[in-house]
Amino acid sequence: MKNTIGIIGCGWLGLPLAKSLIQSGYQVRGSTTNTLKLAVLEEEGIMPYLISLGQDGITGPIKEFLDGLHILIVNVPPKLRGKNNESYVLKMKFLHDEIGKSSVKKILFVSSTSVYGAAGGEVTENTLPMPMTESGRQLLEVEKIFQKDRSIQTSIIRFGGLIGPNRHPVTMLSGKRNLSNGNEPVNLIHLDDCIHLIKAVLANNWWNEIFNGVYPEHPLKRDYYSLMADKNKLPRPQYLASESINSGKIIISRKFLNKNIRFYADINE
Repeated sequence: MKNTIGIIGCGWLGLPLAKSLIQSGYQVRGSTTNTLKLAVLEEEGIMPYLISLGQDGITGPIKEFLDGLHILIVNVPPKLRGKNNESYVLKMKFLHDEIGKSSVKKILFVSSTSVYGAAGGEVTENTLPMPMTESGRQLLEVEKIFQKDRSIQTSIIRFGGLIGPNRHPVTMLSGKRNLSNGNEPVNLIHLDDCIHLIKAVLANNWWNEIFNGVYPEHPLKRDYYSLMADKNKLPRPQYLASESINSGKIIISRKFLNKNIRFYADINE
């Protein structure tokens, strides 16, 4: 089943990714934790599976889902904010164990630039990760679990802040005052480019690599979010005037750019 791809996590990114892969001639198996969404997946031509990853194990037909698969896309965010303290690492260890019993030989793991944490200045794939959040720390640990398994080929894409349909940071920042990071650059990527980059890895067989996935323009937050607030007719966020200049980090998608991969979805639109 080399033309069949599995996607664990058909949510905001996974569902449109699955639809795009089907348009490109792949057969796609997709998992969801929502019973009502099974019909949605099926309507889109995705083979639907009700599977839930937990720190105590996996519920649902994971063996059937993985059976015969050659490539698996793991697109499950940690979701460790607020009161949720469930271990993302344990969830992924259970998944890794099941993958080890299956035919899967290639994994594309969707990660985040949050693993870079305290790193400053220009950040490339060669920059040492220094995660500051629990989410970033657990993501980095999971990356290593898959990378250390020599029986599979794993590529990782560390996406920046995700924007696209019904998702943009300006909606949360609108109207806020005394924000202190106005002179930091943005590190964002649009949903369409996320899909474009994932498909580039698959099409070119770029395995056992780590990629940054961030749009190559980095306006300052005070300028960018003021512009986006105006475009969406929202109150502007207010930033403190007394800040250091050129603070923060600029995350460079060096490997994709070196491979002549273009980014198409302008973050300013």
